Amino acid sequence: MKLEAKREQLLKPLQHVIGAVERRQTLPILTNVLLIAQEQDLTITATDLEVELSARTELAVQTPGEITLPARRLHDILRALPEDATVTLSDEGDKATVRCGRSRFTLVTLPAADFPTLEDLPFEGDIRLRQGDLRGMIERTHFAMAQQDVRYYLNGLLLETTPGVIRLVATDGHRLAFQELKAEVDVAEARQIIVPRKGVLELLRLLADSDAEVVLNLGANHIRLALDDIRFTSKLIDGKFPDYQRVIPRESSRIVIADRMALRSALARTGIVLNDKTQGISLQLEDWIMRTKARNTDQEEAEEEVEINYNGGVMEIGFNVTYLLDALGALNGELAKLSFSDAASSCLIEEAEGESGRHVIMPMRL
Repeated sequence: MKLEAKREQLLKPLQHVIGAVERRQTLPILTNVLLIAQEQDLTITATDLEVELSARTELAVQTPGEITLPARRLHDILRALPEDATVTLSDEGDKATVRCGRSRFTLVTLPAADFPTLEDLPFEGDIRLRQGDLRGMIERTHFAMAQQDVRYYLNGLLLETTPGVIRLVATDGHRLAFQELKAEVDVAEARQIIVPRKGVLELLRLLADSDAEVVLNLGANHIRLALDDIRFTSKLIDGKFPDYQRVIPRESSRIVIADRMALRSALARTGIVLNDKTQGISLQLEDWIMRTKARNTDQEEAEEEVEINYNGGVMEIGFNVTYLLDALGALNGELAKLSFSDAASSCLIEEAEGESGRHVIMPMRL
């Protein structure tokens, strides 16, 4: 293989895929990236056997071929070269040479035939939507995923499809985040899949807040996403996600309408006295007023009052302040709606107008 390209033509696709390369691997081949050079383009692929990323770039190839190169080393070399520099890459035997001006680097290759790829997987149905819409849905749900929970099916994001609708749901057992969007969903029947945490975080890194179209395809054990010249493939978590519909409260006797940013700011200020051991904050409700109170183990206290639209009587309930801040931060409208039944029940947080997103938070004993 031999090719010549501008530094950016090689660096940009490599930066798109390098997130799939783990620094510590039991298989040496997984620390490498696969380079497939055809007559008019180069495709770079990285994988950790759970997530695979491929990026394609157009450039002039003198001699087509396939090789694998150490991902981090190649990335460091390209970053260190001058901008707009011309880079020549060629291989001979089990080594490859990178040349640029007076610089020359020799890297050890591994056989391209040994590189594991997810090329010929069966997928069905197309889900088409704006990159910005998908990114927004992930941003407003992913924080509720569990981390290293023994209930492995919670360590990911539920993607549910029905004809014309896509839903994302995440929960760690203490809170739940739900988003729904009407989209071009070409599926014959409802389906649920669970995308693992690493795949979700890679999607957040790849997706832009733009109107460009992204296409999702679902397989039996994998999900694939195509945008521009990048292809993302991830294994799915094999498990059954809890029935999230049962968790979302349907009727509540106490409804609070509040300025979203004013409430979020008050909670953030009150939470200043809290630490890692004490994350609980008390909400004291009375007609037209909410008091937020916090106390830490050193007996330091903070208290704020927020004007609210509420006339459901006196009530006090405790929550993890981080969960409240995350939920309020995921809403878009000026007004937030908080629904309560009693001091022992969960709180439903949503926009005062609109039903696309919902957040459920379980109370905590203070």
